[in-house]
Order: sequence, then structure tokens, then C-alpha cells
Amino acid sequence: MNLRGRHVLVTGAGGGIGRASALKLAAAGCRVTLVGRRSGALEETAALIGADAQVAPADVTDAEALAAAIATGQGRFGPVDILVNNAGAASSAPFLKTSAEDLRAMLALNLEAPATAARLLLPAMLAAGWGRIVNIASTAGLKGYPYVSAYVAAKHGLVGLTRALGLEVATKGVTVNAVCPGFTDTDLVARSVEVIVGKSGRDPEEAKAALFASNPLGRLITPDEVAATVLWLCGPEASAINGAAIPVAGGEL
Repeated sequence: MNLRGRHVLVTGAGGGIGRASALKLAAAGCRVTLVGRRSGALEETAALIGADAQVAPADVTDAEALAAAIATGQGRFGPVDILVNNAGAASSAPFLKTSAEDLRAMLALNLEAPATAARLLLPAMLAAGWGRIVNIASTAGLKGYPYVSAYVAAKHGLVGLTRALGLEVATKGVTVNAVCPGFTDTDLVARSVEVIVGKSGRDPEEAKAALFASNPLGRLITPDEVAATVLWLCGPEASAINGAAIPVAGGEL
């Protein structure tokens, strides 16, 4: 796939799906702005890409910081053609122990931050008559899971936002899609394993097996498998894919 010269901004680019997506898009010819809270991890991703990458550290839940990071990216590489909203996290607790603050935190990171990034970048895409927005949601945006109600609600919201915005821009040369990974081999899932171990006393391997059980493949999804779907959605062959929520989950859904 040739996306030479396109400018992509990836949030949560310090590891996992964000890093894998940045690497695949860079290999397709994109110039990449890497956004996230962990400067060191972003620098590691940038080093893997080379001169076509730049680091713009920011907490995506801080609208002013996110706008500043975007301005940094545009200052060097010009308008952003592709937005990959990957930054996210999950908190785990029974619903009756999930506070209003917990819910707001999940909504701020997993729903409001992607909406803010899209709001900031969409005008230039519309002016250019071409753009791609890819939201990294989750199978939690398509089904329920116990003990992560705030996360599930936020990811359902992100899928809804994707579908609605995709319809608004359908005739403008811009597509908006969501990728919905199942349990993926990332730091987020590693932390989930730690929580299971801490609360249940299970062996870490037993805790991993409990997560594998939901996937018919009997294993975790890899970041590269998710990133391959992101790359496809950004290419010209996917111009008719819009407002979709695509599971990458081995048949779980």
C-alpha cells in the first residue's frame, strides 16, 4: 500500500496497538506524529521509524495540550490526513463500586479525547477532500463485559460516535471507522491479568487462560493484527468502508 506523503497522527503511540499502527503506516510512506503521555516510550517508537517521525507528548484528556501537540505535528509535517485515536485505558470494579468519578475518567479518555482530536483535525480533512479517522474501540464497544461497566459504556459511545460522524462526512472524501480488538497482547491486558491475580489469587498463567477462553483462537490478538486492519482502512481500497465497527477478535463476535 502506498500512502506516501500522508501525515498521520497516532495517539497512545508509545506501545501496543499505537506503536504497531505507527510502524505500519510509516512503512506505507506516511510521516507520523506520535502523541502520548510517556515521552520515553514515544521516543522509542520514533527511533524505530526514523526521520519521518516526530514526538509530541501530551495527555489527550487535556484539550489544550492535545491542541498544542497537533500544532507541533502540523508545524513540521503539515495538515494531518489520518487520525488514529488509539489512546485508552480500562478500570475494573463492580458497578456498585464504580464511582461517578470513575465513569467520568473512562469517558474522558476513551470517548471525549477521540472526539476532541477529530474536532480539531476534521476541518483540514474536509478542506482537502480526503481524510481517514480510525478509532481504536474494543469488543467492549460491541458487547458487555462484567466489572468494566464504565469502560464498556465509553467504548460503546466511541462506536456510536464513529457511526454518526461517518454518515456526516460520507460525501466529503473522509471516512470514519472503528477497529474493535478482542483481548490483545498489550500493557492494558497485562494490567488486567495483574488485577485478576491480585483479586483471585490465581497463577498468572491461569489468569491469562481465563482471558484466552473468550477467543475461539485460544490466544491473545497481536498488536500487528490490529494494526493491519488500521492500515487497510487508511488506504484507497477502503474508501467505501465508512461508519463501520470491525472486530479483530478471532471469531469472538
